[in-house]
Amino acid sequence: MVVSTDSLWDELSDGFRREFDDAVVYADAEMETVLHEGPAVVLANGWIELPSGRLLSPDAVHHVDPGSTE
Repeated sequence: MVVSTDSLWDELSDGFRREFDDAVVYADAEMETVLHEGPAVVLANGWIELPSGRLLSPDAVHHVDPGSTE
């Protein structure tokens, strides 16, 4: 029997991530509070990864307006 040392979640989650070259991440529906502008990656678990490595919680983000995708 062969057992992989890689996590199945890691392999599957790559197919569910969305990368944006230019996006605006808002904290509210009125689009008054901008959390981030620029490149961003929406991960499979709903967290948003910024180029600095910082992660934004799904609880903090209302929506993402995508510019262009890679």
